[in-house]
Amino acid sequence: MLSHRLEPEHEDLRRTVEEFAREEVAPVIGGLYERHEFPYDIVAKMGKMGLFGLPVSEEFGGMGGDYFAFCLALEELARVDSSVAITLEAGVGLAIMPMYRYGTGEQKRQWLPKLCAGQALAGFGLTEPGGGSDVAGAMRTRARLENGEWVIDGSKAFITNSGTSITGYVGVAAVTGTRANGKPEISTIIVPNGTPGFTVAPGYSKVGWSSSDTHELFFDGCRVPEENLLGERGRGYAQFLATLDEGRVAIAALSVGLAQGCVDESVRYAGEREAFGGPIGRFQSLQFKIADMEARTHTARLAWYHAAAKMAAGEPFKREAAIAKLVSSNAAMDNSRDATQIFGGMGFMNETAVGRFYRDAKILEIGEGTSEVQRMLIARELGLG
Repeated sequence: MLSHRLEPEHEDLRRTVEEFAREEVAPVIGGLYERHEFPYDIVAKMGKMGLFGLPVSEEFGGMGGDYFAFCLALEELARVDSSVAITLEAGVGLAIMPMYRYGTGEQKRQWLPKLCAGQALAGFGLTEPGGGSDVAGAMRTRARLENGEWVIDGSKAFITNSGTSITGYVGVAAVTGTRANGKPEISTIIVPNGTPGFTVAPGYSKVGWSSSDTHELFFDGCRVPEENLLGERGRGYAQFLATLDEGRVAIAALSVGLAQGCVDESVRYAGEREAFGGPIGRFQSLQFKIADMEARTHTARLAWYHAAAKMAAGEPFKREAAIAKLVSSNAAMDNSRDATQIFGGMGFMNETAVGRFYRDAKILEIGEGTSEVQRMLIARELGLG
């Protein structure tokens, strides 16, 4: 029989990150969020804790842990704030893992120690302004080989961790040719920040995730050495698809953290806020609402645990990852709405955690594959369509 009790080392990690989130993140994140400031000090502390290197071997500066440990850390961080959590998620799931899995020995030695230590960040340059979910079909960024260099032209949109003062590079997906069947050949190329012809636009003004770093990127005759190819030529899209499958488990864990944070805050507020002669938590209507929130969170947690377990066992997990991402992002959105209702007017104030949760929840139904894409993937895995 399967057990969902955490192994001692995983429970120790969970408690450590829970304490860090409560003592180091919670006191300062409200101000950073309102000022739209990137949490450099928090990132540095997470680096010293080894959170960025959790699933990477010690050979390259990591902690020698696993992806499940990384997801546990995401859940605990997101219970307090999603800007910090998504910074870690993108830094590891979308940047470190492709480098770790597909990079050459030289590339890994150059970049992974700094990335694992939180001294550098990297971006995942896939989405384009006109692309949306049709990533491959709508890709307009092109790269051609010329005198031993890749020459890149195009643009990318909504790229996390791409414009901080510690961003080292962006892994750029670009069309590098045409296959025999007429479909585009897509490869991934490492473009260090500061490369001539590579421009980082000003940060977006976002509804949520206000302390995370997100930019549009432009490439105009941008030249990098031929050896900056990440993985095999023509395998870039396949690499990104595999990365996104893993990333959906990570986003599911982050979503569960936000959903759990809504429960935590609602239970606390229901015991403190008084109306009609006593705490509002004595009203059954409120009790039922919070009970539903907890049920959603528990169910979603089991979903991402299951997907992570299949991934760790080396079994196919595409369907389970899509299910986990779908139900977890739904739980986050539903719980944030209910928590805002429980808080009433105060829930509409940005100074409260639930106000931030409400703003942060919606993107979880969009980023790393919309809810519609998750349903499509689930249907395909069932043999439909």
